Amino acid sequence: MAEKKEIFLPYRVIARAGQGEYEEKKSRFIARAVPAATEAEAAAFLEQEKKRYYDARHHCPAFIIGRNRELTRCSDDGEPSGTAGRPILEVLLGAGVTDAALVVTRYFGGTLLGTGGLVRAYTQAAKAALADAEIATMRYGISLTVSIDYTDVGKVRYLLEKSGIEPMAARYTDRVEFDLCIPAQREREVEKALTEATAARAGITVTGKGYYKDTQGTQE
Repeated sequence: MAEKKEIFLPYRVIARAGQGEYEEKKSRFIARAVPAATEAEAAAFLEQEKKRYYDARHHCPAFIIGRNRELTRCSDDGEPSGTAGRPILEVLLGAGVTDAALVVTRYFGGTLLGTGGLVRAYTQAAKAALADAEIATMRYGISLTVSIDYTDVGKVRYLLEKSGIEPMAARYTDRVEFDLCIPAQREREVEKALTEATAARAGITVTGKGYYKDTQGTQE
């Protein structure tokens, strides 16, 4: 039987934390969304928010962990069942992010909002935090080191710019070396283009494979 080949699909994460706020009938809902690669990180973030807003009535968390969203958790933290944690989790799921935690802290304003009002408030606060965050796409890629003559630098830089590839590092010694990270499915295309542009003078070495963070999210 042929060995099953693993498919490395892209997934989205929070690259930079975000914060948002929503107010309804004098109740304040303060939300923060952060990266969290493990359940322990998500739990530590919740404790941090509890200490930060120690005098608040509710701290409602939700988190999603794993490339394939293997672990999801949420809590209403004393709010009526289904009015806080689940709406926050739905916002994360709707954004398609993982390895992420989001906590909404509520300061009670003295007026009951009802189940519909609570769902709306927690949802809007969570959405505001995600809107403020920077979202990146994790793509399975190939790390390459390209070694070229100085005479080929202009052609290679033009090719990389046209291809939407930004060198991660460059070294100038007796030759010029560019470190690149590209989506795995573009490996042959990029190697072929570099070979043609330099008349096969370029030395191309694969230095690694794995997921990398694409904050531009433009390469497919």
